[in-house]
Amino acid sequence: MKQIVYKIATVVDWRQAVTDGFYAGSADDVRDGFIHLSSKSQLSGTLEKHFSGKTDLVLVAFEEQKLDPHLKWEASRGGALFPHYYGRLAVASASWERKLEMGPSGSHIIQDEWFVC
Repeated sequence: MKQIVYKIATVVDWRQAVTDGFYAGSADDVRDGFIHLSSKSQLSGTLEKHFSGKTDLVLVAFEEQKLDPHLKWEASRGGALFPHYYGRLAVASASWERKLEMGPSGSHIIQDEWFVC
C-alpha cells in the first residue's frame, strides 16, 4: 500500500508552484527550513491549528516514496511524528490536488472519496 502525505497550501501559492514547476514552501515553511506536510490522520488537526477560518486552500497529495530521500518524519506537535520535506517539492511528483471548501460550521471539508484508490 502506498503511503501518502499531504500539503495544505493557498491556491495562490500552489498556482505559482505549478507555473514554476516546484513548491518552495509557505512563509512558515521557509522560516522553519522545511516544508510542513501531514499524514491523513493529522489533516484535521493541522487545518484547525494553522488554517482555521482561512479560505482559498488546496490539499495536495504526494506518494511518500517519490519524496525520498528528502522526506523525514520528525517529532513535532506533542511529540507526534510529522512528515517534513527538505527541499523544493516538484509539482510533477504530486498525485492529486483538491480545493478545500468550508462547511457551514466554518470547518474545512475533507471528502472521504479523495482517499479511495
